[in-house]
Amino acid sequence: MEFFDVLFSARAMRRYSDEPIAEDLLVRLIEAAHAGPSGSNRQSRHWIVVRDAEQKQRLAELNRRFVSRYLEANREAANPHVTPEKRERFLAAVEYQMEHLHEVPAIVIACADMVRAPQGTFGEGVQAATEVWGAVQNLLLAARALGIGSVPTTLGLVDRDAAREVLNLPDHILPMVLIPLGWPTGNFGPIRRRPLEEVLHWDRYDTGAASAASDVTRPSAD
Repeated sequence: MEFFDVLFSARAMRRYSDEPIAEDLLVRLIEAAHAGPSGSNRQSRHWIVVRDAEQKQRLAELNRRFVSRYLEANREAANPHVTPEKRERFLAAVEYQMEHLHEVPAIVIACADMVRAPQGTFGEGVQAATEVWGAVQNLLLAARALGIGSVPTTLGLVDRDAAREVLNLPDHILPMVLIPLGWPTGNFGPIRRRPLEEVLHWDRYDTGAASAASDVTRPSAD
């Protein structure tokens, strides 16, 4: 696929078939993630690919505990830039994934290695995030290019100690992002984001950016 087609059609996919993902494709996805940016090129991260049914079930139980709380507290506030009907579809997809997470072909856990992370810059949480999230985006885009559905979430790892126990992680390895992977039953398509005019600023933050940037020319996909 052409790169920008991948980028602008990488929807969050939460419903998958039960068809397995070949091991060589899973390795390819982790290779793509491993090539992601890293502070001081320390590459201070690890990837746990979970395929074992019992392990997936344990992770699904952790995920259910906190996703159910999210759904209870965010029915009105979630996805505020869409119509109520689309919001309900979004919430239904989140709930579906909560109920079926144990059935997905594979779950990737992105972890930060705090022993290898750059020290003395930001707090632990920021250091861990900077090491992991850019690489996670590589994985998501690579999955889209291969036609594999994915979506990152942190809710399943809120109880970090419990996640560490499930995954046999030492104290210096922080589980950061949970990424289900599967062949989607729905269709990829254009992603929905806030208008660029609301978030683009030139040279400094400008409260009038929405009007000043109204003539932004987006790059052609040709």
